[in-house]
Parts: sequence; structure tokens; C-alpha cells
Amino acid sequence: MRKIIEKFLRYLEVERNSSHHTIISYQTDLEQFSDFLENQDENNGEEPDPGSVTRLDIRLWLGELSGNGLARSTIARKVASVRSFFKYCFKRGHIEKNPAHLLIIPKQEKRLPQTIKPVDIESMMELASGDSSSEIQNRSILELLFGTGIRLSELTQLNLADVDLHRSQIKVLGKGNKQRIVPLGTHALHSLKKHLEHRTVLYGSRTDGDAKIAVYLAPGGQRIYARFVQRVVKSFIERVSEVSQKSPHVLRHSFATHLLDAGADIRVIKELLGHTNLSATQIYTHTSVEHLKNIYKQAHPRAEH
Repeated sequence: MRKIIEKFLRYLEVERNSSHHTIISYQTDLEQFSDFLENQDENNGEEPDPGSVTRLDIRLWLGELSGNGLARSTIARKVASVRSFFKYCFKRGHIEKNPAHLLIIPKQEKRLPQTIKPVDIESMMELASGDSSSEIQNRSILELLFGTGIRLSELTQLNLADVDLHRSQIKVLGKGNKQRIVPLGTHALHSLKKHLEHRTVLYGSRTDGDAKIAVYLAPGGQRIYARFVQRVVKSFIERVSEVSQKSPHVLRHSFATHLLDAGADIRVIKELLGHTNLSATQIYTHTSVEHLKNIYKQAHPRAEH
């Protein structure tokens, strides 16, 4: 089964053009499922054959995951991984019957995205003011994440060739390797220009060819990586806001919600965020409704009584 899993992962990479993050998630889920099957009494620790897997086997595994306290969103992802794998096996002739064909993905909890208030965003940017090259870069990272709504992966992959200061825009590589153009606002543009003027000061012992074409750099001088950006963002958000989530994605949520609150067309927001379907963007309309409700309660004399 593990050899077929490897073939499936190569299929995702080569034919489906899936992201590295997606492939790692599939690999983790399928290896976990394979381990579960090997530990079943009928397999006696031996590697199972995909053709011998039944729908009951899958349901027992999902029951164990639920019993271990995994969130419904995590279980839903694992169900999707197993369904995709067995669909691949069936189409490629590795199995005669698809045991995951009628498997239902658990409904996920609908959680509204957390956002940071505009006044707190302003405070955060003031805190990020500094004259050293690393402080200038931190400010640019915050301004770009909030000012454009790009994903963390899109920021870390950003190259110098993707920046067009003359047109005030950047080119980003989104999910599925889809490119899109994102405009830069005044603050993001100014901050990015300043960073590019001081960027080479960040070169270090780990600066290689890839780092020299990257927009942002980590302390060792190599291309910036996700964990470093997460630490930077968290360190600033926790000083200005009480939101429980303090990640780069919160700035993306804030970008979309503030645009919607200001009257921007949701279809334009969809394009800016790089969403394939409008349904992915519509969650921000719920956040905006909550914002309207709060204003109503505060302002209307008969709203609370």
C-alpha cells in the first residue's frame, strides 16, 4: 500500500500540480491510515493491500480519530485524503471497488474569522517603526500582509522580479500555482521601497542564489521562511490586540473584512484574495454582518431594551 501511496503523491505533484503543503498533508493522513490498518488483528502487523480495505475499516479509523479528540475540521481533511487516494486507486486499476466512494465528509464547525480593529492595526504599524534593516523589513512584512491580503506562502515565495514599484503592484503565486496581480497601497508601497533600499544589509553566511532573488530574508541571510514570519507577526499582534489567533492569516482576514465594511464589492475581494470560488470569500460577509449588529446595538436607542 505504501508504494501506491508514493505513486499517488507523485501524481499530486506532477499531474495535479498540488502545493508542497497539500502533498505533505496527504502523506501524513495516508501514512497514519496505513499504520492503523497494519495494527488490525487480521493484518498482524503486515502492510495491507488497498484492494482488501473495506468501508468498515475506514469508519473504524475515523471512529478512533474522533475518540482521540481530533477536531471535526481535521477529521474532514483526513476523510478527503482517503477519498482522493482510493479514487486514484480505482481509476488506475489498483482496486476493483472503491471503499471510500460513499464516505461522507463530516460537517465542519463554522467559525467566523478573527480580525484586528483598524485602530489596533495603526498601533501595530507604529510599534513596527524602526531604523535598522531588520526593523524596516518587519514593518514591510506587516504592511504587505495587511495591505494586500496575500497568504503566508505567497509572501515567502515573493521574488524581486515579482515586484513592480512603477505600477505599484506585485505578482504572487497562489494555490495551484495560479498567478495573480495584487495592487500595493501607499503605505505598503512606501514600506516595501524602503526595505528594498536596505535589503542587502541582511545578507549573511547563508545567503545563496535563491536568497539573492528573494524579497525578504531570514536572520541567517537565507530566503525568509514561514516560521520566522509567524513569530514576527505574533510578536506585534499580541502587543496591540486581544484576538486569540495571532497569525499572518489574521491579517489576511482583517484585510478582507475591512474592505467589505468599507463597501468593496465581494467579487473584487475574491480576486484580490486569489479565491477560486466566491463561496470561500462569502464567510467575510458574515463577519461584516456581525460588525453591523454591534454598531446597531451600540447606536440604536431601542436595540437592547
